Amino acid sequence: MDKLTSMAAALGEFLKSRGESVAVAESSAGGLVSAALLAVPGASAYYAGGGVIYTRESRRALLGLPDDVVTMRAANEEYALVLARAVREKLNATWGLCETGAAGPTGNSYGDAAGHVCIAVAGPAERAVTLETGDVVREANMWRFASASLELLETVIMESAKNRP
Repeated sequence: MDKLTSMAAALGEFLKSRGESVAVAESSAGGLVSAALLAVPGASAYYAGGGVIYTRESRRALLGLPDDVVTMRAANEEYALVLARAVREKLNATWGLCETGAAGPTGNSYGDAAGHVCIAVAGPAERAVTLETGDVVREANMWRFASASLELLETVIMESAKNRP
């Protein structure tokens, strides 16, 4: 957790310095992204909220998504962007972050192998990426997914900051 907390601390300081916030919709990382962001003292200045959006019912109940989105194929970049946008809007945050994938030890019902994750950031800039760890160890993938999520968030925020005052 130390590595994630260090990443989150740097991100949090930058977000606070700009008066920005982040909302998180995570799935296969199981809350590790939010835990890292919240482990930093003063997180309430930049963490708008989040949730583990693990099932279709949670998509509907926690994000209020319509049925056509609720029944979308998860674990792809398009879906990750839709959820990143939705959590950002729902919690009125500057940035939305979503990760969705298959932690393991087996793949998901869509045919993705264990270690497959899609991560998206939505806000003043947007980006979605897919990562394949090649690992079937569930917990190891969860940590890698969380780390990759924070890395992408940092990259997009820093690139966006260069293009905005």
